[in-house]
Amino acid sequence: MTVYYTAVQSFHDGEPETVTGCRGLDCAHGDDELGEYPADFVAAVKDEGTGRTADGTYLNWSHDVGYWLDSAARDTAGAPLRPFVTAAADPGVLPRGTTFRIAGCGHTDDGAPPPGPVCAGLRRARWTVADEFTPGLGGSRHVDVYIGEETGPDFTDSAWYLTLTGASLRHAP
Repeated sequence: MTVYYTAVQSFHDGEPETVTGCRGLDCAHGDDELGEYPADFVAAVKDEGTGRTADGTYLNWSHDVGYWLDSAARDTAGAPLRPFVTAAADPGVLPRGTTFRIAGCGHTDDGAPPPGPVCAGLRRARWTVADEFTPGLGGSRHVDVYIGEETGPDFTDSAWYLTLTGASLRHAP
């Protein structure tokens, strides 16, 4: 299980990079100039799929569309992402619409349990698979859970940015 989040431009200060793409979700791999953003913010958007810009719009990215501007953080189907609700999974393992809770958090890459407050927060949530990813990118039994906007600079060094191995899920009707 991996968390994903919305990058926030104000927490990034890399060199300016011009981004091209679509002015909305209704095109693919457009060539409109969408603006200049810090390079580390653009990289985070490409890794995570979405970022809130300084003017409050969202720069989104997917393999199918490329970059696009929008009024919300969106999944690959165009639905708004909902913190501690939206999940993505291989549709052959957990189909769209499946609702689940995290029963056990497993362990981090170094074999340690995740911090207690992080595990508790993830376990309290009721997740719904609303997005899918290509099988194999996270392994055959992998799920990504969306936790909302990053909360400060260097968010990827925080306790909330983690990958868990051996986590267990239970169906939540």
